[in-house]
Amino acid sequence: MKIFVSRRIPGEALNKLFGSANEVYVSEFDRTLTPEEFLEGAKGCDAVLSLLSDKIDGEVVDAIGPQLKIVSNYAVGFDNIKVDELTERGVIVTNTPSDEVNESVAEHAWALMLALARRVVEADESTKRGAYRGWEPGIFLGTNMFGKTLGIVGMGRIGEMTARRAKGFGMKVLYNKRTPDPKVESELGVEFAELERLYVESDFISLHVPLTDETRHMINKDAFAKMKRGVILVNTARGSVVDEGDLVDALRAGIVGGAGLDVFDNEPNINPELIAMENVILTPHIASATWEARNKMGLQSVDAILDVLNGKKPENIVNEIVWERRRI
Repeated sequence: MKIFVSRRIPGEALNKLFGSANEVYVSEFDRTLTPEEFLEGAKGCDAVLSLLSDKIDGEVVDAIGPQLKIVSNYAVGFDNIKVDELTERGVIVTNTPSDEVNESVAEHAWALMLALARRVVEADESTKRGAYRGWEPGIFLGTNMFGKTLGIVGMGRIGEMTARRAKGFGMKVLYNKRTPDPKVESELGVEFAELERLYVESDFISLHVPLTDETRHMINKDAFAKMKRGVILVNTARGSVVDEGDLVDALRAGIVGGAGLDVFDNEPNINPELIAMENVILTPHIASATWEARNKMGLQSVDAILDVLNGKKPENIVNEIVWERRRI
């Protein structure tokens, strides 16, 4: 059978594909493919290993052909795929959640919070420019995290791992999700809060919600208006959860004291006003970029494809309902 990989991935996972009794095609371009390039590579294939930058809907599936059985998405999120349209066509969709990825993203969220609290990037750039003239009592004053309140919006697996690390800083943790989670509260010592209270009381806010119609631009001017003045906001979820224009206004007004963004509303394009701000740290969607996480993601993506092509039900099926009426 034929397998298309839309971009070479790190780790050893691809060797497993090449070692299988299948025809494997890996894109020759080490970049995001245009829709035309993606279709050219995927057409006629039985399986596709896609990246979150690949937009896949029913029309794309139809163009690939009726032999397509699985789209294995090399990402935890799958907002790049019209899952309902693939389900209608009997195509399996899988993703790559794991403790390795969760740990990596949670650690990156903390890296951004710490760097903003202690103004690490600003101080580094100033020092490298030659501005350091010796110790001074009033330069790059930041804020302690100890004893502060951390608000976590979205208490899934990554949110939980982010909350665990707050214990070491003696922080109070408020969280919000659809329904309170008594088990998590008991285990981690966190407290459920409605969004308005979380905004009002939190010194730091970390976003960990998936991108849905409900969460798109949920962090907007109305949300900012309720936040504690000087709050530090970190987003390692999806860029479109935050209205970047409203964030710029909140930063200028001093409502938001600093922002750490690993994801953006219109990737890879970034609001130029955010780029110019000293109290904003921007990283290029690398929250899961550790060897451990990426190797695990690759193995999960490859195993899902090989399982489906061998008639075995894979782990992490996004649209599990399709299994009984999948394409054979």
